[in-house]
Amino acid sequence: MAGDNFHHVRDFPFFELPGGVHLDLPNIGGFQVSRFMVLQVIAGLLTLFIFKGLAKRVSSGEPTRGRFWNFWEAIALFVRDEVVRPTIGDGHHDHGHDDGHHGDGHHDDAAHGHGESHAGHHADQYLPFVWTCFFYVLICNLLGAVPMLGSATGSICVTGVFAVSVFVYNVFHGSKQFGFIGFWKNQCPNLGLSGFQAVIITAILWPIEVIGLLIKHGVLAIRLYATIMGGHTVLGVILGFIAAPGIAGTALQGIVIPASIGGQIFIGMLELFVAFLQAYVFAYLATIFLAAATHEH
Repeated sequence: MAGDNFHHVRDFPFFELPGGVHLDLPNIGGFQVSRFMVLQVIAGLLTLFIFKGLAKRVSSGEPTRGRFWNFWEAIALFVRDEVVRPTIGDGHHDHGHDDGHHGDGHHDDAAHGHGESHAGHHADQYLPFVWTCFFYVLICNLLGAVPMLGSATGSICVTGVFAVSVFVYNVFHGSKQFGFIGFWKNQCPNLGLSGFQAVIITAILWPIEVIGLLIKHGVLAIRLYATIMGGHTVLGVILGFIAAPGIAGTALQGIVIPASIGGQIFIGMLELFVAFLQAYVFAYLATIFLAAATHEH
C-alpha cells in the first residue's frame, strides 16, 4: 500500500498486518467478504453487546454502576433528551404528560425502545432507530482510529446504505401517520390557495419538494463519507512526507519526521472528536427528517 494515501478508506479482500502480511478474507461461493463487511459486523456486535448490557442494568431499576456503563448511558440519555425529544416534539396525541423522568432521578426508559410512547414521551417510539444510527456510526468511526483496520464510513457505498435506511424508515413512519398517498401529498405545504392557483402552484412545488427530500437524504451519505475520508486522507498525506522524494535519506528527515509525527498526533486527536461529532450530526439530521416526515407541513 506504499504511496497510496487513500488505502485506509479503501475496501479490500484482506487486512494488512505489520510487516506487509495480508490476512486474506474468504470467498464464499463467489461472494467475496471484504474488510469493511467485517468491520461493520464488528461494529454491530459491539453495539449489541453494549446496549444489551446497558439495558439489563437499567431495567433492574438500580442506578447504573461502572464508568464504562455510565459513559454509554450518558450518551444515550443525551441523544434522547437533547436530540430526539426536542426535535420530534410531543406529537398531536400528547398534551403535557410525563416526559419520562421520575422523581427518584432514574431514567428507566433509557433501556426500552418499543412501547415507550404510551407511558413516556411520544418521541420515544423512534429512539431505537436513532440510537442505532448514532452508536453504529460512532463505533464504525472509532474503528477507523485503530491501526490496520479501516474506516467503513469512509466508503460512499456504506454511508449510502445508511442514508437509504433512514429514508425508508422515514417514509414508513410518515406513511403510517398520514397514509402512503397522504405522506407524498404532505410533501407540498398547504399554502391556503384554491382553484386554478392551487393546481398550478402545487404542480410546481411538489416535484421540487420531493427532489429536495431525496437530496437531503443523499447529503446524509455524502457528508459522513466526505468527512471521514478527508480526515484519513490528511493523515496519510502527512505520514507520506517522511518518505517523500527529496526528503528520504537527507538531513531534512530530522525536521520532517518529528513534524509529521506531531501532525499525526494532532490530527488523530481531532479525528476522535470528529468521530463523535459526525455520529451526532448524522443522528440529528436523521431525527430532523423523521420529524418532518411525521408532522404536517
